[in-house]
Amino acid sequence: MKVKPLGDRVLVKLEKSEAKTAGGIIIPDTAQEKTQQGTVVDVGDDKEKINVKAGQKVMYDKYAGTQVKIGDVEHLILKIADVIAVVE
Repeated sequence: MKVKPLGDRVLVKLEKSEAKTAGGIIIPDTAQEKTQQGTVVDVGDDKEKINVKAGQKVMYDKYAGTQVKIGDVEHLILKIADVIAVVE
């Protein structure tokens, strides 16, 4: 399945959060905080508003976007206004 965001939206592949602390303690999935970083997979067709490109790592608002599963991988469809930073 291929998903193409429309307008001023971007498709972001979620990063997995660390499952283990620095001390070696394993954190269960239910106790892990939702990640706020991901990699841009595709961008919508509103090129005037969108200022990120596919392949860039971005940070986004904590409760933003619509979560979709493509294959076995979790993604988010975000409005560009919910993208708050590019991670370099």
